[in-house]
Amino acid sequence: MLKEIMYTGIGAAALLKERVEEEVAKLEERGKIKADDAKTLLESIEQRGREEDEKMKIAFKESLKEAIAELGIATKEDVEKLREDLTSQQ
Repeated sequence: MLKEIMYTGIGAAALLKERVEEEVAKLEERGKIKADDAKTLLESIEQRGREEDEKMKIAFKESLKEAIAELGIATKEDVEKLREDLTSQQ
């Protein structure tokens, strides 16, 4: 399910990028925006997208950690500590 959500987000982002590029190209063709300005605008939008993507990844990881904690699921660290404790008791 998580993969599906991630793939949906990636697909939506790719589609949005394509549509923005098309619209900027139309503005450039009509002379509403200069080629250099169009390039700068697209680069700015792409950078903002990368920043937002990173923020979303961080928020998703935090939400997942909270859900795991609420459910009481053992993490890798929990299992490793238990293993170490058992090994040291022998």
